[in-house]
This record gives sequence, C-alpha cells and structure tokens, in this order.
Amino acid sequence: MRATVTLEKAILDELVRQTNSKSKAAAVQYAIKDYLRRKKTESIQSMKGKMEFDREADEIRHHDR
Repeated sequence: MRATVTLEKAILDELVRQTNSKSKAAAVQYAIKDYLRRKKTESIQSMKGKMEFDREADEIRHHDR
C-alpha cells in the first residue's frame, strides 16, 4: 500500500541511521512493526494476574501428544 506522510528530515534521517535500514521506507516499516509489537507486549503484560488457569503448563503442553 502506498501512503504519503510528511516527516521532519532530521527525524527520518535519524530513524534510518538507528535502524541501519537501506531505505527510508524500510526504516519506517521497521519502526511501525516495532511499535505494534511493543503495544501487543504491553497488552499481554497488562493481563498478568487477571487470568485463572485450571490446568498446569505441562498438562497443556503435552495434551495433544
């Protein structure tokens, strides 16, 4: 998908350097994917202690074998 976004040159140049990307597009894609991964991680971590399990990890892990 193609999108047009206006970004400050200094920020984009720093992003390309920090991500060691070969292109601006690759750097932006990397940043977006990293942001989304972090948000998913935060969401999962926020569930800590809020779920109850009635089976042990080994029981779940070896159930289908």
